Amino acid sequence: MKKHNFCAGPCTLPQSVFEQAAEAVKNYNNNGLSILEISHRSDAFVAVMEEARALALELADLQNKKYEALFLHGGASTQFLMTAYNFLDKKAAYLDTGVWSSKAIKEAELFGEIVQVASSKDKNYNYVPKNYSIPNADYFHCTSNNTIYGTQLKDFPQTGIPVFCDMSSDIFSKKIDYNQFDLIYAGAQKNIGTAGTALVLIKKELLKKINKQVPSMLSYQTHINRKSMFNTPPVYAVYVALLNLKWLKKQGGITAIESKNRKKAALIYKEIDRNPLFYGFAEKEDRSMMNATFFLKDKNLSDRFDHLWQKAGINGLKGHRTIGGYRASMYNALPIESVELLVEKMQELEKNI
Repeated sequence: MKKHNFCAGPCTLPQSVFEQAAEAVKNYNNNGLSILEISHRSDAFVAVMEEARALALELADLQNKKYEALFLHGGASTQFLMTAYNFLDKKAAYLDTGVWSSKAIKEAELFGEIVQVASSKDKNYNYVPKNYSIPNADYFHCTSNNTIYGTQLKDFPQTGIPVFCDMSSDIFSKKIDYNQFDLIYAGAQKNIGTAGTALVLIKKELLKKINKQVPSMLSYQTHINRKSMFNTPPVYAVYVALLNLKWLKKQGGITAIESKNRKKAALIYKEIDRNPLFYGFAEKEDRSMMNATFFLKDKNLSDRFDHLWQKAGINGLKGHRTIGGYRASMYNALPIESVELLVEKMQELEKNI
């Protein structure tokens, strides 16, 4: 029985993607070879890479020839340092909203002065700072969604300087103007595909700001010049990303998936607020549509609740070790029926107290 997977990442993917990806492992496009063994320089895989890059730009509505899409190694964590290595000359501004932005700051500090424009660390990152000022700097960096704490930026500041955003956990989940960013990066294992690659959307004009020598593997210009094929790319991860992006387009694109995501989030948050046994972690105005974090008011009920949802075939509901509690991650491919089942188990616990 397929479980209802609320894992924060790697996460659930559409069943059709699983089936196509599994078949490709055995025999890719009926050519007698596995996707795992075809040459990354073959016409077959070059076509996969080109289509995946083009489709990422299409979904983001960045088909204006001002941006490039890259699929790179190292996940978002490598992007923490790669962004700074390429673009931090003197000073950069960072918004601190959780563990991942803190890690990005730590890496960037190796390359220049970092100004933290605001931080929500004072309340264990359960809110998103507001009304902060951004100094003149090489760029401003933020994290759009915080998986651990369940907070999400609802809008983005107008800065007058380049804006970089880590969108690892909410990219392609809702309609936004991607043109307002100069560089976007996202680990694939939430809404893009499987673990093993990171998507980068970068404005080509930004490359003119690089005025120092950067090692080839960490140079955006290198990867753009070689069309994400400078070295052996993560072939299978890119292929799964392509399948998943094609699935998203078939659903009606980002506008259609946003409607479904909002319904899922509304359902779980309504129950968290209604049910007297639970309470939410994040401030209501900053709640994430992707990751709902919540707690039992009485920890003595944990074993009973855990038994209920685990017996029902629910997986990945435990909160991150840094805050505990529960976390329901509701990425694009999670069906609303899974959320309905979780709500049912929360109500069942309430009825049997």
